[in-house]
Amino acid sequence: MSLDYTVIGATVLSSVVLLGWLFCWMMHAVSICFGLRHLYKSVATKQDDIGDEALPGVSIIKPLTGVDRNLKENLDTFFNQDYPEYELLFSVPNDNDPAILVVKSLIESYPKVDAKLFIGTRDVGSNGKINNMVRPYEAAKFNNIVISDTGIKTTPTTLREMVSCLKPDVGLVLQMPYCASRKGFGAVYQQVYFGTMQARNCLSANACNINCSTGMSCLLRREVLDKAGGLAPFGKYLAEDHFIAEAIRKQGHKVVLSSLPALQNSGNCNISDFHKRLVRWAKLRMTLLPTLIVLEPLGESVIQGAAASLAAGYLLDMSPLAFFIGHLLTWFLIDYFLIRIVQNGPLPFSKFEFLAAWLFREFTAPYILLQGHMTHHVVWRNRKYRVKWGGEVERIPEPGEEKLLQQQQKAREGDDVTLLADKRVVQALQTVAVTS
Repeated sequence: MSLDYTVIGATVLSSVVLLGWLFCWMMHAVSICFGLRHLYKSVATKQDDIGDEALPGVSIIKPLTGVDRNLKENLDTFFNQDYPEYELLFSVPNDNDPAILVVKSLIESYPKVDAKLFIGTRDVGSNGKINNMVRPYEAAKFNNIVISDTGIKTTPTTLREMVSCLKPDVGLVLQMPYCASRKGFGAVYQQVYFGTMQARNCLSANACNINCSTGMSCLLRREVLDKAGGLAPFGKYLAEDHFIAEAIRKQGHKVVLSSLPALQNSGNCNISDFHKRLVRWAKLRMTLLPTLIVLEPLGESVIQGAAASLAAGYLLDMSPLAFFIGHLLTWFLIDYFLIRIVQNGPLPFSKFEFLAAWLFREFTAPYILLQGHMTHHVVWRNRKYRVKWGGEVERIPEPGEEKLLQQQQKAREGDDVTLLADKRVVQALQTVAVTS
């Protein structure tokens, strides 16, 4: 009797699809359990036995570029931290940046807060954010460094909570990205994205000790990062947060998640601009982990539900349509429960708005991923970058910028040679000292 290899192949493929489907439900369960156990732990409970005098000083670096209508409100929250000793280090790329006026007005309004403004960048790579942070990083007077993006709004206890997570074996504390409440469908859409899909991935990854770093808001030990060369070596990546976390983990230090999410409060809630961010992130993930080219689309509810419904229809003789509807309904209810956990209470918008934003996200996700596959470059802050396999990027020059970028590249190579020579001189002097 001959074997029907078509039937065998279809059976194996259907079984693999259903196993992958079950794995995704396991991710849902892990993210919900970890979120319930970890998010919004009481800071007072963690620090009952720690007085203010025992808390270490913290340097907060805020790289700024331009302004939006929420910038002053966001920065103001950093001047009102319930923390005994910290400094604020603002940096802008040039003296024409409109953020300078906002920062100076806040510094004048809070004369008791130790705050400084750095104007001008140091070119160490293609990543403009790193270039903007190198000078304040080197000038920071404390070993504990917070890196916080422009659009982050904080609460008075945020810094205290992040420091409470910095145990002796921890080198990096991350805040899970979420959103402050804002008006408009674009704001609801972003909040649903970060409270469902992004939260699920972030919580489940951190529960399993998998690197899922986001650099919007994090606290790190400078002494640990300095062993990896400081900030400058990460200027060649756009996903610098991923590589910083990897460098810290390689030294044997833990990367942990803060119990308070980072509240994004940008004044721009434009859906088109947000989709550009998602396309950029998708492209970067694919170059860092090529397996995601196949796995990430299969993790989306619509694609996965369609594949699983066909597999269930073949193996279990179930109605594919009924299976697909049940799949989406269950996914929707679990996502609603998850975002309630991330929000730590009732949502600031109606259930109908959540449904509309959720459906929009789920059914546009395949298009976003397809765009990530098709594009040969990413756009960040109105500049184009070519992403190489492994995560390195190179700036794509605009007309007339070719010579300038070539000069910057030569300058970086010269700095690398000088740094290597300086290290060799130090090693030689240490050898002479030991010999003597």
